[in-house]
Amino acid sequence: MTRWGKPATATQRLPGIWRVVTPSHGGFVISEARQAAMPAALRLDEPEYEHDVDWSLVILAFQTDFAAAGDPLFDIELSLATSTVKSWRPERWEAYASEALEPRQSHVRREREAFEARIGKLVVTTAYGDWADWVPEGKVGILGYTLVSVDHLARPTYADPMVKALVDAARYEARGSVISFDELDAEILP
Repeated sequence: MTRWGKPATATQRLPGIWRVVTPSHGGFVISEARQAAMPAALRLDEPEYEHDVDWSLVILAFQTDFAAAGDPLFDIELSLATSTVKSWRPERWEAYASEALEPRQSHVRREREAFEARIGKLVVTTAYGDWADWVPEGKVGILGYTLVSVDHLARPTYADPMVKALVDAARYEARGSVISFDELDAEILP
């Protein structure tokens, strides 16, 4: 059994490392010995490394073993794992590789910095085109909340109340991924 449920398939990639697929998710499940051998910078609390991001930690940790196993696709897998850790787990990469990353090298870092710069401001969370009955032509209807905080994975926390506004469609189209109402000169609606 895994945290994702009962495995539909489990393929041993290396001794002590299984690639598990369940009906709902999957990833790597590693043995106690492999978990203990994980470098501290890459080790999670539990020996299950999900397949969206955390699989990459296992590949990096045991790259010598994977390379020695002769998998013809390992070079591609290692490249993807390196990019994934840099983008989604930048602090883990820096601790593991002793290499500082620029914000442009990490999606999470860029997003987190964008949110951090807007803490305390009304931030757009939802947008509607002029197809919505309350949005006039040439405008975008936006909904947003006051940004309270952001965590290490760039997941924001907001505070009520929800605020509704209109902004110029062209200006909205040119925005960054995180934007505040004041940056868009939003016209607050009642």
